[in-house]
Amino acid sequence: MYGYGLGYGYGFFWDPTYILIIIGAVICLIASARVRTTFNKYSQVRSMSGMTGAQAAERILAHAGIRDVRVQHISGNLNDHYDPRNKTLSLSDSVYNSASVAAVGVAAHECGHAIQHHNNYAPLTIRGAIVPVANIGSTLAWPLIIIGIIFSGPVLIKVGIVFFCFAVLFQLVTLPVEFNASGRAVRILEKTGILGDSELRQTKKVLGAAAMTYVASAAAIILQLLRLLILFGGRRDD
Repeated sequence: MYGYGLGYGYGFFWDPTYILIIIGAVICLIASARVRTTFNKYSQVRSMSGMTGAQAAERILAHAGIRDVRVQHISGNLNDHYDPRNKTLSLSDSVYNSASVAAVGVAAHECGHAIQHHNNYAPLTIRGAIVPVANIGSTLAWPLIIIGIIFSGPVLIKVGIVFFCFAVLFQLVTLPVEFNASGRAVRILEKTGILGDSELRQTKKVLGAAAMTYVASAAAIILQLLRLLILFGGRRDD
């Protein structure tokens, strides 16, 4: 058997592969800063239609023939989301009552998720099915790995890495869901005439910056998995 004593545990937390975690964190910080900057810039640009995010959402849902989704206001900033469990589309302070190009774009993006749900979009269905396993994986992965290191338990470490893979899978499946929702948003905003051509170009910049946060999150968690595989993947029981 190979051992994972406290000495190896110390090495695990301070070994050179920790640079992968730093790279992932930097990528996420850059993506987060970019989406905030882009949203703030275009939140100052009022849409020519004068429609608020909430009004745009209601119109988009009606245009899509969706009558059973409730649009509601929630406190916070850029924590907008669609919940398929109770068919609720929640828009934040900076979106619900704002008539900016950025607000309308974000509202349309969340409507894109509602439309995905209504049309049984396969990647969204798959993501929903993965959620319970991904939640368990993200909760148990690191405790199992750390316990395995402390008590020299290679099996626990391997199980922890497998659980971590579920969290990685969730992030990967999220990418097509988010990109598709943004694509739907742009098309329906153009089709309904809620935004003009120049406004659509600005909205694309907001949605593009938001999409990069999901890419960054996926990249960061893949780098974490790569680190785990470098540290433990090549070790076998004797």
